[in-house]
Amino acid sequence: MSTELRSRGGGLPHAVFLQRVADEPATSPDVRLGQGAFLALRFVDLLAPNREPPTPDVFRYQWAATERYCAELAGEGTEASHLSCIVRAAGDAHRTGEIHLIAPALFAYALYLEQESHYEEAEDTLHTMINIGVGRLNSADATSAWLRLGRVRRRQADFDGATIAYTEAGRIAGAGGDRRSVLLSRIGHCNVSYFRGNLREAEQGWTALLLDGADDRLVKAQAHHGLGNLLQRRGLAHAGAPHLWRAFELYEEDAEQLRVLNDLGIALLSIGDVEGAERALNEVIRRERSGDNRTNSLIELMQCASFRRDRLGFERAREECLANLDTMSSNIRADYYLKVGIGLARFGNFTKAQTNLRQALEIATAHDLHEFAFRIERIRDGLHACESPEQVEFAGEESALHRDALKEVSASLAALSQ
Repeated sequence: MSTELRSRGGGLPHAVFLQRVADEPATSPDVRLGQGAFLALRFVDLLAPNREPPTPDVFRYQWAATERYCAELAGEGTEASHLSCIVRAAGDAHRTGEIHLIAPALFAYALYLEQESHYEEAEDTLHTMINIGVGRLNSADATSAWLRLGRVRRRQADFDGATIAYTEAGRIAGAGGDRRSVLLSRIGHCNVSYFRGNLREAEQGWTALLLDGADDRLVKAQAHHGLGNLLQRRGLAHAGAPHLWRAFELYEEDAEQLRVLNDLGIALLSIGDVEGAERALNEVIRRERSGDNRTNSLIELMQCASFRRDRLGFERAREECLANLDTMSSNIRADYYLKVGIGLARFGNFTKAQTNLRQALEIATAHDLHEFAFRIERIRDGLHACESPEQVEFAGEESALHRDALKEVSASLAALSQ
């Protein structure tokens, strides 16, 4: 598989940042920041190994012009700070000949863009880091860039591209003796299999990782997280919820904890524990002010409200979700339309429910979300069952062992929200 990287901007490097002009007035801060990013990354391109080095005068001129533009953005918040750091690091890298100095600034900017749901822009920034650093980045930086590129591509439902990125990350990590990153690349492949609907392969991979990564807290957390979601999707949420809570306990990063709390809310709602689900989801809303975690939790709170036949709560959450629709990735957007469709059916509006489910299915099909598409079709075929107040979508079979584990999860959630 090829690891060659290309810009998405129709041949012009970094043109994706100029697309903000189509959505905002030319004088808006977002557009000016996009133009600043375009200029900053074009400046970084001067360091590329496959181009003739610029003369000192040309480099100084472009450095001064880019730095001046970024200085004018100084009052525009976090993104402006990232751009200034990139320009400063590029200048230092050129002056010293140590190209690896640019890597931390580019990686930090890519993380920021991903958190803001600017996935194509994050991908472009990671492309820049990888292309500039060919043969000049240390193994750890190169591996991190490819791992993050896999994640960003997966979140855009570019599963083939994600597979290539995770494979390359594993190759570099293996050659450098970085066992943890090899395991993380395997986690990435499991995630791709899961979102493509190959649940058997994903389950085998995560189960193996619980053994192979037994001494690594992060790897164990991600494996438990994946297994918990997979079991919930298979109708075994009673078995999946304890895995999700274990992942929450193992995660050390706040963002990862909030992500797994959202998934735990989904699992608890699917077995009818609305109170527990809302505790988990409201904890995310309380601690997360923007981004995918918050959007996902709002969608699930909308689902909780429709489950309880709370029309006002449903519409309130639906309105807030709708305001974020343009920034949602394809899988979240499909999920939004699915949950709106289920909710409308629960309130007896089957015509609009069918319309929303059709939109969800079109998005899932277009982006190769096979398992998602199968689930949407199954719910659409049994749509009238959504009217039944006691209907639980994935009840599964609950054993005594699972009941005890769920009691522990519920008690822990109650303590968390106090």
